[in-house]
Amino acid sequence: MDRGSASRPYSTYFRTIATDVDQGPFAARYLHGTAKKTKLYVVDDASAHGTGLAAGFTAEFTKLGGTVVGTGQVDPAERAFAGLAARVRSSGADAVYFAGYYDTAAPLSRQLKEAGVNVPLMGGDGIFDQQYLTANPKAEGDLATNIGVAAEESAAGQDFLARYRKSGYPEAAGWYGPYAYDATWTVIEAVKAVVAANGGTLPGDARAKLPQAVARLAFDGVTGRVAFDANGDTVSRLLTVYKVEDGSWASVTSGSARR
Repeated sequence: MDRGSASRPYSTYFRTIATDVDQGPFAARYLHGTAKKTKLYVVDDASAHGTGLAAGFTAEFTKLGGTVVGTGQVDPAERAFAGLAARVRSSGADAVYFAGYYDTAAPLSRQLKEAGVNVPLMGGDGIFDQQYLTANPKAEGDLATNIGVAAEESAAGQDFLARYRKSGYPEAAGWYGPYAYDATWTVIEAVKAVVAANGGTLPGDARAKLPQAVARLAFDGVTGRVAFDANGDTVSRLLTVYKVEDGSWASVTSGSARR
């Protein structure tokens, strides 16, 4: 599924959040349509996450009319990118898309700027990390996508965070906390549906009936509408673009993965 081909290997698998299949194309539409970038240099770190992300991004970016002026693949342990920076500079790229993780992306971004390649580097949620900023003093203007939308962006999400804080949990809810909460309620609602269909009692084969019950669910959760398509993926596939502004990640735009 990383390369964009949907499949359903397990009937018991459901997601309450978008996937890497959505991230690459979402980033491509932002860079081409909003940021008006037309010439991209695409680099990945040879991992399953990186190669899948790069493939999805490249397919969408070229479909939109953009040009990939160069590609590269790096060892995720590599920290010296002088040669790659020179190739990016000579390519005339107006942005770099990096598919991988922050510990490789940070020195790459820094060395690109040091080589005079003053264009933004964009990545997926693998670079959306505070450590990307602390390791890269030249990150200003760089971009990242993150799967989902911050809970603070909706009334239901704000209510969830308020209730979470009131409960006194020692750890913050985190980015994925609201999605985990909705996943838990998905199971609860499915059990309730199975019980209701059995006259108010739990049937002996309840576990076997749960996947079908989940597949039929639709309810309003703290992250939005919770419902699933034929592949078990959420129908509410939302993502967010972040930009480094004054040394911090700032939300730029959120939207649906669906065109």
